[in-house]
Amino acid sequence: MKILYGVQGTGNGHISRSREIIRCLKSDGHEVKVIVSGRDPALLWDMELFEPFTAVRGLTFATRRGRIRYLGTALQLDLIRFYADIRAFDAAGFDLAITDYEPVTARIARRHRLPSIGIGHQYAFCFDIPVKGQNPLARYILDHFAPADHPIGLHWHHFGHPILPPVVPELSASPAPAADKILVYLPFEEIEDILRLLRPFDAHSFFIYHQLEQAEEQGHLHLRPYGRSGFLKDLLECSGVITNAGFEFVSEALAVGKKILVKPLAGQMEQLSNAEALARLKLGEVMKRLEAEAVGRFLGKPRGVQVHYPNVARLIADWVGAGEFADVSALSRAAWSQVRS
Repeated sequence: MKILYGVQGTGNGHISRSREIIRCLKSDGHEVKVIVSGRDPALLWDMELFEPFTAVRGLTFATRRGRIRYLGTALQLDLIRFYADIRAFDAAGFDLAITDYEPVTARIARRHRLPSIGIGHQYAFCFDIPVKGQNPLARYILDHFAPADHPIGLHWHHFGHPILPPVVPELSASPAPAADKILVYLPFEEIEDILRLLRPFDAHSFFIYHQLEQAEEQGHLHLRPYGRSGFLKDLLECSGVITNAGFEFVSEALAVGKKILVKPLAGQMEQLSNAEALARLKLGEVMKRLEAEAVGRFLGKPRGVQVHYPNVARLIADWVGAGEFADVSALSRAAWSQVRS
């Protein structure tokens, strides 16, 4: 098939997940055209597999110091450009649209009556799962941001619904991770706040990935610019991760058995709900703010929980190729039957 695939560029989780699914689709012989939205193209990295791709403005949230800024979000919206990008896209010849919670592709599919599949953690919220921080505006945005004919939700548990496990790359944890090495990925926090938080814990080495131009060493604080290969190396070698409560990176940490401390993005329903689910499932620790006491408790904890996930990207690609989009329940059962912890 000729597939239009939309990737939301806010954060790196959508990109990481989509990379695995697109790899499988291309290996099956499908022609895949990618749209990435929500991030400055200059800040995209390790995008070779997505070629050819088009970067558009799309829609995204404004954040500052770990909190969504609704006024800033409203002021930065460019709806004229958003709908112009939708109208300008030539959808001739496409058989299917897949959106990883990407709004431009979702609306191109609606405009041209293309069958559409939504793949992403956000689609799990169609079902009765742990939810926190819900309000009418947040619920409306979640339901209407990137609509799809056939939504496929991903989560750390199925909660009795046709939800799939996370899509994670094949990772092999280091046989002897360094007990004092901690990977830090807090993209929605200010770097100065992160350094202030971690500086007192000089018995540990913190590898901190942030929007930086170059690497920098500050004693036990090792600052790193974004880069997939170095990031994965540090993930495999560390004993634990401190991160916002995004879905994909936490899933990767679970897959290699790292202890987890999350600080959800304040005011963001999805991240607040993720933190709630992690706590309920006893898969990680939660702090409401950048809090030294919580970090100290976390550093003293033993190894985290490891969850062995199947190759969900391959299962999805096979399901897409079969064309039986109405039956997600069988796909869900097949996936969860292979999960081990």
